[in-house]
Parts: sequence; structure tokens; C-alpha cells
Amino acid sequence: MSFISRSRHVLAAAVVAAVVPLSAAVAFEPTNPECIAPANPGGGWDFTCRQAGKALYDLKLVPQPIQVSNMTGGSGGVAFAHIVSKRNDDDNVIVAASSATSTRLAQGAFPGMNKDQVNWLGSVGADYGVIAVSKDSPIKTLPELMDKIKADPTSISVAGGSAVGGWDHLKVLNTARKAGIENLRQIKYVPFEGGGEAVTQLLGGHVQAFSGDISEAKGFVDSGDIKVLAVLAPERLPGEFGKFPTATEQGIPAVGANWRGFYGPGGMSDEAQKYWADSLRTMYDSPEWQKIMENNGLMPLKLYGDEFEAFVAEQIKDTEDLSREIGLIK
Repeated sequence: MSFISRSRHVLAAAVVAAVVPLSAAVAFEPTNPECIAPANPGGGWDFTCRQAGKALYDLKLVPQPIQVSNMTGGSGGVAFAHIVSKRNDDDNVIVAASSATSTRLAQGAFPGMNKDQVNWLGSVGADYGVIAVSKDSPIKTLPELMDKIKADPTSISVAGGSAVGGWDHLKVLNTARKAGIENLRQIKYVPFEGGGEAVTQLLGGHVQAFSGDISEAKGFVDSGDIKVLAVLAPERLPGEFGKFPTATEQGIPAVGANWRGFYGPGGMSDEAQKYWADSLRTMYDSPEWQKIMENNGLMPLKLYGDEFEAFVAEQIKDTEDLSREIGLIK
């Protein structure tokens, strides 16, 4: 090999050596990362954004603290439309989602939009539903509440953090159906923008019962402001949540698990999509997140990327079938 050839060979090797580290160095990292919670502070979406955002930063999975933006309206519809129409290619934003999101998509409640317009990134646990009353309520058990609704549907208003036909509403309807109540349309459900606001209305005496999830109710349970009549789980939850009876053990076999997770813009880059999904997976496996799950009654649900997208699609199909059965959609 001539001197010139050797020189070219060495130069080429040097260029490759220089380029490879540079490629690794420019791998995607978010700048000014943001999590949108599609409801007021205090609800489940807000909980998901704030807890996951803190954990991601504490674990050094994101380079900066994640800003949480509360964007209320349309039971998640305003946030969904905002991402689809205004931030479709923003790699720095994720949005908290749950069974309430798949429910509204199933019922066509986000006009002109569908599940394929966003990227489903991953789940961070499942949150079982609860039916609760204020601490001063004379109602002690779930059958007592259902009996009052059966006797006089106008005497009981149930508040929830989703719209009419949303997840919190469906939990009430399904529980009532399992309790033998036939005219489900007579049940008075009052929607609010988030579980925190719904509980506030309960404590103010404006409604008589609350339909939500363990993570939403926990703070109010700890403060002694509400009492849980039933957890909508197949069996009692572990740890401190084991003190709450299930609907099933009270003779009403109603089960309602609210998955919690995140989606991103539909035009998000492949690198960003992988980054967020991998970061959520690593967070989920950490002792820090497992402790958060334990403290807030979240049950295991670990799905990412294509698996999570298939799961959401199935949830939408199942909810569409139930909604049609009880006359919420045609």
C-alpha cells in the first residue's frame, strides 16, 4: 500500500471514529419537556403527570424538570384537539391518558378525531374505581346506596370527573346494572372537570355520592373527608387499601379498572417516540415508581409501544359495545 493510500485509509478511519460518537451525542433528548394533564389539579390525570414527571426527573431519565400544564375541557377533548391540531410534531410533549380517554374516543366524543391521530407511548399502572360518600353520609354500604337509587333515582346525585357517558359515569351505570337497577337512564350523574372537583362538590353537600378512582380518592380518605363504600376490584387490594370492601363481596359483581398512561403527538419522531416509551418503561421498573404505585393503590399494568396501542384499541372496542348496549351511542 502506498503512502498516499495509507494516508487515505487512516484519514477515513479517523473520520468514522469522529462521526460515531457524534451520532450518539445527538440522540434525542427533550428540551423543555412538558406533560399536559387534561383536567384541573387534583384529579387522576393531574396525579399521573405530576408523579410520573417527578419520577422521570429524579431518576435522571429526562434532562430537565417536566412542566405540568393543566388543560381542562371536554373531558380530555380540548387537550386531544390541541395536540392533534397545534402540536402534531412536538417531540417534547406527552399527555396523561386513562380509560376516560379511550371511553370518549369510543363514543365519538372528540369530534373528527380518533385514536390513530396520536402515538400511544405506554402505561404506568391500573387504578381501580371506587364509589364513595362524604364522611357524614348516613349511607354505610354500596347496597344501601343502590337501594336508595332503585327506590327514588332523583334522590341521589353521583359526581364524577368525566363527562356524561365517560368512564366515571360508566362505572356508576355498570354498578347499578349489576345491582339489578333496570332503568339506568334515570340515574342522576353530575360531571365535573376532574375527580378533585367532583369530591369538592361531594364535600359541599351538592351531590350524595362520588364515582372515581383510588388515586383520586386517597388524599380525601386519608384526611377523613370521605368514606369508600366499595372498590371496583375483583378482590381486595393489597396493603392499606385492603380495608375497603369490594363491590363483589357485597353482592354486586361490578369491576372497573382505570388504566393510566401517556400518548404523544401523531407526528412525533421515531427517536422521540422510542425515547419516551423507553423512559416510561425504565421508570415503571424502578423501586421509586413501584413505591408510588403501592402508596396510591395502582395495580400492575406494563405495556409500551405497539402492545399499548393494541391494548387501547381493544379498550375502545369493548367500551363502544357497552355504550351501545346501554343506549349511550347508536
